Amino acid sequence: MSTVDHPPVYDDLIELLAKSAKAEEVLSFQLSHDKQQRLDDLLSKNREGTLAPHESAELDAFEQFEHMVRLLKARVREKQLQ
Repeated sequence: MSTVDHPPVYDDLIELLAKSAKAEEVLSFQLSHDKQQRLDDLLSKNREGTLAPHESAELDAFEQFEHMVRLLKARVREKQLQ
């Protein structure tokens, strides 16, 4: 079990991906330049208090995605230690 807190609903998918993906690729994964720029823009708007409702939902999706990636990377690292 991963040391990162998460809803149990993620467990099966995280385990599947951790088993089947190449560890190096998972651990080096980053958002594309365009997506990272969009995230930076949303975070800036959030800090300024100018985030529109649809942008708030988009930022929430980025946060959920980031959480999933962290879970996956943690699981891959655990498997490397076994």
